[in-house]
Amino acid sequence: MNAKKNSLPIVVLAGGVGAARFLRGLALVNEPRATTVIVNTGDDTTLHGLNISPDIDTVIYTLANAIDAQRGWGLSEESWRAMESLNKYVKVRPENSNAAPDWFNLGDKDLATHFYRTARRAEGATASQITTEIARAWDLEQQILPMTDDDVTTVVELAEDCIAGKAGDAIGFQEYFVKYEHGVAVRAVTFNGAETARPNGLKQLKDAEVIVIAPSNPIVSIGPIRALHSVDETLQGIRNRVVAISPIVGGRAIKGPADRMLNELGYESSALGVAKMYSPIASTLIIDSADAHLREDIQALGLRCVVTDTMMVDSSVSAALAKTTIDAAIGQNQ
Repeated sequence: MNAKKNSLPIVVLAGGVGAARFLRGLALVNEPRATTVIVNTGDDTTLHGLNISPDIDTVIYTLANAIDAQRGWGLSEESWRAMESLNKYVKVRPENSNAAPDWFNLGDKDLATHFYRTARRAEGATASQITTEIARAWDLEQQILPMTDDDVTTVVELAEDCIAGKAGDAIGFQEYFVKYEHGVAVRAVTFNGAETARPNGLKQLKDAEVIVIAPSNPIVSIGPIRALHSVDETLQGIRNRVVAISPIVGGRAIKGPADRMLNELGYESSALGVAKMYSPIASTLIIDSADAHLREDIQALGLRCVVTDTMMVDSSVSAALAKTTIDAAIGQNQ
């Protein structure tokens, strides 16, 4: 796109893949340096002694055009020699040992990011400092912020007996998402540490002309951000500038387990269900054309509803969605 870009101060609340694709389009219509991205870190984990931030890395790799587009995570042209070699030790691992976990793949090039993050944390650097340094290493102009510099952990409570354990057992999000391929039913999700964690980006939220809730899982991607002290209160105070994009199209998640989680936790798996979750903090909801029939019901909740193509199959669709989102926010305030 060769059209002149906007230079509006924009804040995006982001999870992983869906948010990253939206941000790639946003960079085509709004100056990247004017964008702040507040990224979920509730699903951060530690494996092999390494600090891993999946959503932050997916956002950075995507904006740097280095993501593996087919998988939607990790780096392109990746190799897996370290993981292959690790398998040698699985057969000698004691029964109760957590050494050599082989269920979470880390590519050889991707390991460098985790080496750097872990070393900087050991030196006392904050998550914000480290994320800024990693973003700079990839030549990004956007300000990428972890949602907090404190530790917050998303914990999934199982709803039934399954391979992961028995009903009531709690497992980490990455175990649920990767190890068990989000194929186990859940009955609760909690964000340990959120009640005392200090949020990042509140000033940027207040100063922004447009705030976007990206098309990410409302429960485990946006939920941890909202669980932080003062975030919902801040969003409620600037609600007329907040635009949310539904990650549910035709009752199904575009990617990941959002539709099943919504149903399992008592929400409605539809764009209308998303509208009900976001109506206290957003004034506008953008939905896909497949859900146009829900527009009046959504507007009855006190939300403006914009219908467009939200299936970001390429960067041009992502850019068009980003432009529609900006226009919706500006139009709401005129």
